[in-house]
Amino acid sequence: MNDFQAIADRFEIESLRGEFTDAALMHDHDRLASLFTEDAVVRIPDANVEIVGREAFRAGTERLQGMWEFFLQTTHPGTIQLDGDVASGRAYLAEFGRLRDGSSHTNYGVYHDRYRRTPDGWKFAERVYEVRYVDTTPLPGSAPHTATSARQ
Repeated sequence: MNDFQAIADRFEIESLRGEFTDAALMHDHDRLASLFTEDAVVRIPDANVEIVGREAFRAGTERLQGMWEFFLQTTHPGTIQLDGDVASGRAYLAEFGRLRDGSSHTNYGVYHDRYRRTPDGWKFAERVYEVRYVDTTPLPGSAPHTATSARQ
Protein backbone atom coordinates (compact mmCIF):
# COMPACT_ATOMS: atom_id res chain seq x y z
CA MET A 1 0.00 0.00 0.00
CA ASN A 2 1.43 3.37 -0.92
CA ASP A 3 1.42 6.39 1.34
CA PHE A 4 -1.36 8.13 -0.61
CA GLN A 5 -3.66 5.13 -0.21
CA ALA A 6 -2.93 5.01 3.53
CA ILE A 7 -3.72 8.72 3.85
CA ALA A 8 -6.98 8.25 1.92
CA ASP A 9 -7.94 5.22 4.03
CA ARG A 10 -7.28 7.08 7.28
CA PHE A 11 -9.30 10.06 6.06
CA GLU A 12 -12.23 7.83 5.05
CA ILE A 13 -12.21 6.01 8.40
CA GLU A 14 -12.10 9.27 10.34
CA SER A 15 -14.99 10.53 8.18
CA LEU A 16 -16.90 7.32 8.96
CA ARG A 17 -16.51 7.99 12.68
CA GLY A 18 -17.73 11.57 12.20
CA GLU A 19 -20.73 10.37 10.18
CA PHE A 20 -21.64 8.00 13.02
CA THR A 21 -21.80 10.83 15.56
CA ASP A 22 -23.71 13.13 13.22
CA ALA A 23 -26.25 10.49 12.19
CA ALA A 24 -26.82 9.49 15.82
CA LEU A 25 -27.33 13.08 16.99
CA MET A 26 -29.65 13.87 14.06
CA HIS A 27 -31.67 10.68 14.69
CA ASP A 28 -31.01 9.58 11.11
CA HIS A 29 -31.45 5.86 11.76
CA ASP A 30 -31.13 4.75 8.14
CA ARG A 31 -27.88 6.65 7.61
CA LEU A 32 -26.54 5.39 10.94
CA ALA A 33 -27.26 1.77 10.01
CA SER A 34 -25.71 2.24 6.56
CA LEU A 35 -22.33 2.90 8.20
CA PHE A 36 -22.12 -0.76 9.30
CA THR A 37 -21.48 -3.98 7.40
CA GLU A 38 -24.47 -6.32 7.12
CA ASP A 39 -22.94 -8.64 9.76
CA ALA A 40 -21.56 -5.93 12.06
CA VAL A 41 -21.55 -6.35 15.83
CA VAL A 42 -22.12 -3.53 18.31
CA ARG A 43 -21.35 -4.17 21.96
CA ILE A 44 -21.77 -2.14 25.14
CA PRO A 45 -20.52 -4.58 27.80
CA ASP A 46 -21.38 -2.32 30.76
CA ALA A 47 -25.04 -2.31 29.66
CA ASN A 48 -25.15 -5.98 28.60
CA VAL A 49 -25.88 -4.90 25.02
CA GLU A 50 -24.87 -6.90 21.96
CA ILE A 51 -26.49 -6.17 18.62
CA VAL A 52 -25.65 -8.27 15.57
CA GLY A 53 -26.49 -7.11 12.07
CA ARG A 54 -27.26 -3.81 10.41
CA GLU A 55 -31.06 -4.14 10.62
CA ALA A 56 -31.02 -5.08 14.30
CA PHE A 57 -28.76 -2.12 14.98
CA ARG A 58 -31.09 0.26 13.16
CA ALA A 59 -34.12 -0.93 15.13
CA GLY A 60 -32.22 -0.89 18.41
CA THR A 61 -30.91 2.65 18.02
CA GLU A 62 -34.34 3.97 17.12
CA ARG A 63 -35.83 2.35 20.24
CA LEU A 64 -33.01 3.51 22.52
CA GLN A 65 -32.99 7.08 21.20
CA GLY A 66 -36.70 7.31 21.96
CA MET A 67 -35.84 6.89 25.64
CA TRP A 68 -33.80 10.14 25.78
CA GLU A 69 -35.20 13.60 26.51
CA PHE A 70 -31.91 14.92 25.11
CA PHE A 71 -28.52 13.46 24.35
CA LEU A 72 -25.20 14.81 23.09
CA GLN A 73 -22.09 12.87 22.14
CA THR A 74 -18.77 14.26 21.01
CA THR A 75 -16.24 11.90 19.48
CA HIS A 76 -12.55 12.70 19.37
CA PRO A 77 -9.96 11.21 17.01
CA GLY A 78 -7.97 8.28 18.23
CA THR A 79 -5.87 5.63 16.55
CA ILE A 80 -6.19 3.80 13.25
CA GLN A 81 -4.15 0.71 12.30
CA LEU A 82 -4.48 -0.27 8.64
CA ASP A 83 -4.04 -3.82 7.37
CA GLY A 84 -5.13 -3.98 3.74
CA ASP A 85 -8.91 -4.11 3.49
CA VAL A 86 -9.39 -4.25 7.27
CA ALA A 87 -8.40 -1.85 10.00
CA SER A 88 -8.82 -1.33 13.71
CA GLY A 89 -8.85 1.76 15.85
CA ARG A 90 -10.05 3.63 18.86
CA ALA A 91 -12.04 6.85 19.20
CA TYR A 92 -12.61 8.71 22.46
CA LEU A 93 -15.95 10.16 23.44
CA ALA A 94 -17.79 12.27 25.92
CA GLU A 95 -21.55 12.17 26.20
CA PHE A 96 -24.31 13.42 28.40
CA GLY A 97 -28.05 13.42 28.42
CA ARG A 98 -31.24 12.96 30.34
CA LEU A 99 -33.58 10.03 29.90
CA ARG A 100 -37.35 10.54 29.80
CA ASP A 101 -37.53 8.91 33.26
CA GLY A 102 -35.59 11.95 34.60
CA SER A 103 -32.25 10.19 35.20
CA SER A 104 -29.11 11.88 33.91
CA HIS A 105 -25.89 10.41 32.57
CA THR A 106 -22.47 11.85 31.87
CA ASN A 107 -20.08 9.30 30.37
CA TYR A 108 -16.54 9.29 29.06
CA GLY A 109 -15.46 6.29 27.07
CA VAL A 110 -13.61 4.63 24.26
CA TYR A 111 -14.92 3.04 21.08
CA HIS A 112 -12.86 0.00 20.10
CA ASP A 113 -13.51 -0.41 16.39
CA ARG A 114 -12.89 -2.84 13.57
CA TYR A 115 -13.43 -1.52 10.05
CA ARG A 116 -13.79 -3.26 6.71
CA ARG A 117 -13.36 -1.86 3.21
CA THR A 118 -16.47 -2.59 1.12
CA PRO A 119 -17.48 -1.64 -2.44
CA ASP A 120 -19.29 1.30 -0.76
CA GLY A 121 -16.23 2.42 1.21
CA TRP A 122 -15.08 1.77 4.77
CA LYS A 123 -17.73 0.49 7.19
CA PHE A 124 -17.83 -0.54 10.83
CA ALA A 125 -17.51 -4.31 11.24
CA GLU A 126 -17.49 -4.07 15.03
CA ARG A 127 -17.91 -1.24 17.52
CA VAL A 128 -17.40 -1.86 21.25
CA TYR A 129 -18.13 0.97 23.69
CA GLU A 130 -16.00 0.86 26.82
CA VAL A 131 -17.26 3.21 29.54
CA ARG A 132 -14.37 4.77 31.47
CA TYR A 133 -16.33 7.20 33.68
CA VAL A 134 -20.00 7.57 34.63
CA ASP A 135 -21.69 10.33 36.59
CA THR A 136 -25.43 10.13 37.28
CA THR A 137 -25.67 13.51 39.02
CA PRO A 138 -28.85 15.23 37.77
CA LEU A 139 -28.15 17.66 34.95
CA PRO A 140 -29.43 21.13 35.85
CA GLY A 141 -29.92 22.38 32.28
CA SER A 142 -32.51 21.71 29.65
CA ALA A 143 -32.71 21.25 25.89
CA PRO A 144 -34.36 24.27 24.24
CA HIS A 145 -35.50 22.15 21.25
CA THR A 146 -35.20 18.63 19.90
CA ALA A 147 -32.73 17.48 17.25
CA THR A 148 -35.52 16.98 14.72
CA SER A 149 -36.65 20.61 15.00
CA ALA A 150 -33.07 21.75 14.41
CA ARG A 151 -32.72 19.80 11.12
CA GLN A 152 -33.16 21.71 7.91
